[in-house]
Amino acid sequence: MIVKSFRQTLYKNRILLLMLVPAMLHIIVFSYLPMGGIILAFKRFQYQSGIFQSPWVGLENFNYFFVSGQAWEVTRNTVLYNLAFIIIIPAIQILLAIILSELGGKYFKKITQSVMFLPFFISWVIVGSIAYNVFNFEYGLLNNILTMFGAEPVNMYGEPGAWKYLILFFKLWKELGYGMIIYLAAIVSIDKEMYEAGKMDGANIFQRIRYIMIPQIMPMVMIMFLLQVGQIFRGDFGLFYQLIGNNGALLAQTDIIDTFVFRSLLHSSEVGMAAAAGLYQSVMCFITIMLVNYIVKRVKSDYALF
Repeated sequence: MIVKSFRQTLYKNRILLLMLVPAMLHIIVFSYLPMGGIILAFKRFQYQSGIFQSPWVGLENFNYFFVSGQAWEVTRNTVLYNLAFIIIIPAIQILLAIILSELGGKYFKKITQSVMFLPFFISWVIVGSIAYNVFNFEYGLLNNILTMFGAEPVNMYGEPGAWKYLILFFKLWKELGYGMIIYLAAIVSIDKEMYEAGKMDGANIFQRIRYIMIPQIMPMVMIMFLLQVGQIFRGDFGLFYQLIGNNGALLAQTDIIDTFVFRSLLHSSEVGMAAAAGLYQSVMCFITIMLVNYIVKRVKSDYALF
């Protein structure tokens, strides 16, 4: 009886299930099949032997990463930058989404959304070129303006402290419009009758935002937060490598796990070490998302992912 009911359900929803096939294939090919490569983290990879015939070295690849003395530094940088991205950027995105939702003028809102969304499609390579042309010591726009007013030029590519804020700025500039549209869509989906009821009860615009709008979009906010927390040990490689590159003067403040592994792979060609660092990131991300989701579930179960 159960089997018959299951078959009937499959037949009834056959069109919807067929629409899922491309997404399922994508996940299987690009997410599940590559998991077999985890074994590389415990082997000294040799091209002539292949993955499965390469010699087993146990935890030697992990030892290389941690004994290098930079494991703590790059992990700290990765986590701190991601914490800044998770806290600051969504807060500004939500604020702008609320402001834009309250503004009048249909065409003004459309133009504003398009202008703010445009940087999302710009490659980090282009962003890195823009940054270099602005902050270059010899002919950059910033130093040209400073010397025009009689001030001394600044070597931005020799000032590690400044890049903590510049990286956050470029990340915000590029992703502001994308996140804002997600939260704006959540705001637009709120039942208008709730606002009307608030007005009839005498609530002003700030009270309606606080007691109606924000609670209604909070599930979306928490979903986005948890998804980002799940990647807290993974850095945005394009952002950091295209803006910083191999500038040794800035690495103490800007080096993350991804860029460290990439440079190590270029210098040593140790594929096993890169796989070990990737496995380390995945395990730490898994532990973090499970812990944070558990806390969220205990506080407010409706906001948890699972």
